Amino acid sequence: MEAEKKKLKIYIPGIKFPSVSLTGSYCALNCAHCGRHYLEGMKKPKKGELVDFCLNLERSGGLGCLLSGGMDSRLKVPIDKYADELRKIKRRTNLKINAHVGFIDESDLEWLKYVDVVSLDFVGDDDVIRRVYRIDKTVEDYLRIVELLTENEIRVAPHITIGLDFGRIHWEYRAIDLLMEYPIDVLVLDVLIPTKGTEMENVPKPGVEESLKVVKYARERFNGELSIGCMRPTGRWRLEFDRGAVLAGVDRLTNPPRKVIEWAKTVRDVEIIYECCVM
Repeated sequence: MEAEKKKLKIYIPGIKFPSVSLTGSYCALNCAHCGRHYLEGMKKPKKGELVDFCLNLERSGGLGCLLSGGMDSRLKVPIDKYADELRKIKRRTNLKINAHVGFIDESDLEWLKYVDVVSLDFVGDDDVIRRVYRIDKTVEDYLRIVELLTENEIRVAPHITIGLDFGRIHWEYRAIDLLMEYPIDVLVLDVLIPTKGTEMENVPKPGVEESLKVVKYARERFNGELSIGCMRPTGRWRLEFDRGAVLAGVDRLTNPPRKVIEWAKTVRDVEIIYECCVM
């Protein structure tokens, strides 16, 4: 079986590759799956502290960080306001920067050159965008971002969240098909976590088998590196799903349970990397 010969890269971002929110706990949106909940766990250096935060991170053995945060009224994560800081960080450290961006446009190309890779949540269905994010955007708007980045040779790693439509799986296949038209080297698949305190807290978790069907479809269609991202249910669900993903031939797997790591070493050649899975 071909998948078994291929190396499996296991990513453990942890303290060496922290997530940073540039907006604190603020987000202009209140999406049904997140409700600002995921900003809570991020580091929150103030505007004047970002450069020092990164210098200290490198000094203590850090490898890079994910610059993220909530969206502002422009539907952007306001990284453009940090262009000077980014330039300094790139000049004074060897840190890698993964940026979570929102709806960027030509005016952002200026600062994007300081970023190693852009992580872009991608939704391939207008209704799902409306129902989950409640914003006035379409699939076309998302494709325009992918086009802007790939045309300007900025690495983009689209993220598809399986089950984002209140646990239902349907639009993910079309999203994969749409993305295959672009020169992308890493595609990330996450899976919805029904999160307490959000509108989706009582949605059943997407089924393991049904989620793995999407993984297998992506594997058939995509020649680049297929990655399982850090967002997916934990516990027994993750054990079963991660095993299935490894057997389906994914190239990258983020934060798998220890049991899965030990087992994976018996079926694939394993490398462990302490970074974000898109690096």
